[in-house]
Amino acid sequence: MIELCDIVGQGAAVERLRRAMDSRRMPHAFLFAGPRGVGRRTTAVAFARTLLCAEPATGPDGRHACGKCTDCTLQAAGSHPDFHLVYKELARFHDDASVRGRVMQGLGIPVIRSYLIDPACRASGRGRGKVFIVREADLMSREAQNALLKTLEEPPPGVTIVLLCRRPEQMLPTTRSRCSVVRFGALPRDFVAARLVEQGVAGDEADFWARYTEGSVGRALGLASGGFYEVKREVIEQLASMGSAGDAALGERLTGLTDTLATAAVSDAKANGASLSKNLASRQAAGTMLELIASAFRDAMRLATGAEGPLIHSDQSQAVAALAGRHHPTALAEIVEQLSAYERLLWRNVNAKIIWDNAVITCATAAPLRL
Repeated sequence: MIELCDIVGQGAAVERLRRAMDSRRMPHAFLFAGPRGVGRRTTAVAFARTLLCAEPATGPDGRHACGKCTDCTLQAAGSHPDFHLVYKELARFHDDASVRGRVMQGLGIPVIRSYLIDPACRASGRGRGKVFIVREADLMSREAQNALLKTLEEPPPGVTIVLLCRRPEQMLPTTRSRCSVVRFGALPRDFVAARLVEQGVAGDEADFWARYTEGSVGRALGLASGGFYEVKREVIEQLASMGSAGDAALGERLTGLTDTLATAAVSDAKANGASLSKNLASRQAAGTMLELIASAFRDAMRLATGAEGPLIHSDQSQAVAALAGRHHPTALAEIVEQLSAYERLLWRNVNAKIIWDNAVITCATAAPLRL
């Protein structure tokens, strides 16, 4: 298990937690804010292990869990009675059948009440308090946040709550004001690339995902394992060589490619004991591909306008240059905006084939560069 002393690239956040643990009155509610995949959850779990450890160790890097006591063993096995991970999918296990049958897009009152507010008031199983980690806390409904306010402000003795969120500004001011905010920044790109290489990802691909995800090792690992790299290379090369009339076969090809990626994602989820519907996987794969294509056109905008900064798709710089040379910067901006609109339409049950056909037309028929 990773301990606080093992966290890399988030020194300021870890140091703040260490000072909090050493203070006479440690905050009882924290808000870990930052992009996904940069170590918020890993740090929160390590923090919880330290708080629940019977004999925490103290060294040059500060206090951390010993890794040997009964509490550490229980947490490593995922069976510590005082460690609670709260997330929206817990609705499937709710006592109320009507809650189990809902499609949960966010964190509602039923989950927050049953898996945080109510258990927080029960006695600690091991006698060292309780720790609750809420994933995607910015998905909490207004009603759920209001229900949680009293627990955040005056929790039972020994209870620590950690809210993980990407966009704290989307949460109620009353929620934010009751938490000690700990900021997490993007990880160094060299570090992200090195982690990918350690997992067997080729160097050029690792470098690309490190640039594309802007320092999010978690997202980079997920995308690298999803099979998107070779697909994006093929698609961007085709877009760069496509004439102003478009390519009627490319829409069909994109539909098939995203279907293949979705099928693989469903199989991987099943192999890992998780459940992922083909419909959801298809929309996620199509959304990721649209985002990747849009990022290539943003690179083309950078070239066309002479803006400084490295290209995300530097592994396909010639293709990006071809896009920049074919379209006026204003047209490139319009393409990026329209691709984002198509991504939003994916979640409104618009047929993916229709979206891809229109996306290809959009990429081909933007206003040409006039010399």
